[in-house]
Amino acid sequence: MKKVFLTLVVALFGFAAQAQEQPADGAQINFEQKVINYGKIEKGGNGSRVFKFKNEGNEPLVLNSVRASCGCTTPKWTREPIAPGTEGEIIVKYDTNRLGNFHKTVTVQSNAASKTVVLTIKGQVMNPEVQKSTPTKQGGSVIAK
Repeated sequence: MKKVFLTLVVALFGFAAQAQEQPADGAQINFEQKVINYGKIEKGGNGSRVFKFKNEGNEPLVLNSVRASCGCTTPKWTREPIAPGTEGEIIVKYDTNRLGNFHKTVTVQSNAASKTVVLTIKGQVMNPEVQKSTPTKQGGSVIAK
């Protein structure tokens, strides 16, 4: 009886371990990060950032559409199918001529099991002239930078 039970337990664990090693059915999209924080960036600065992803499934991944939440954000993406185990990227460019805080989304639709993924960019565009001319206090007097 003990041998039968022990054989059953070993077979069950072996099956579970084998199931975990196989890629998931269909395409599977996995992003390195879903949020990119630009932090503080100068007006007119480089607004391009890259979202990298990998197809961790066992079928080709196809990005059907990549849409930004507004016209100030422009996405470019890999248009060819991404083979299992390979990587692709979505380049997002934010218009840094707009001053102030921003929080924008990019919606990715694909043939993956998680059909829709929402990516986020955020940060603050600063005017370099205002930063340089901000008065600071030093020894009781105000001095312009």
